[in-house]
Amino acid sequence: MNKIIAILGSMVGGYAGWWAGAFVGTMTAFFLSVIGTGLGVYAGRRLAQHFGV
Repeated sequence: MNKIIAILGSMVGGYAGWWAGAFVGTMTAFFLSVIGTGLGVYAGRRLAQHFGV
């Protein structure tokens, strides 16, 4: 279950980063997507750990 929540977090974070960077350009969207993916994985794992899943 931890991995599923981490994957969902990475998808949400990556999408949010891409959306935020798309206003500037494709390369900015890519970099923010990578950062968002990392933050999403971190947040998803912390969330799963907090709820003891």
